[in-house]
Amino acid sequence: MSATTPTSKAQFRLRIYRDTSIAIGPGKVDLLEAIAQTGSISAAARQLGMSYRRAWVLVDEMNRALVSPVVTTVAGGVQGGGTALSPLGEKLVRHYRAVEEAARTAAAADIAALQDLLAP
Repeated sequence: MSATTPTSKAQFRLRIYRDTSIAIGPGKVDLLEAIAQTGSISAAARQLGMSYRRAWVLVDEMNRALVSPVVTTVAGGVQGGGTALSPLGEKLVRHYRAVEEAARTAAAADIAALQDLLAP
């Protein structure tokens, strides 16, 4: 019987609300990154294990909450359609990930102290 060493990880989950709905949050940022990677809302949804409808609702929520759309779309045709992040979408992802990194760096000593309290 082999014993495994437990692992731990700290995770920040920043959410920015507009009224009562989440305008910017971890799932929405993950979706934007997947759209940037795949060039498609449907492919991004598949990659994240969600329905196309759910992905579209999340994009629509962001578009309604922000000053301009987070994605740009190209209609299908000979080369097919696609979706890309708008300049605002790129900026949103960049700033969100920067906040996560800044928080992780600023809290590193306290996170380590909390992890030291975990049972072996």
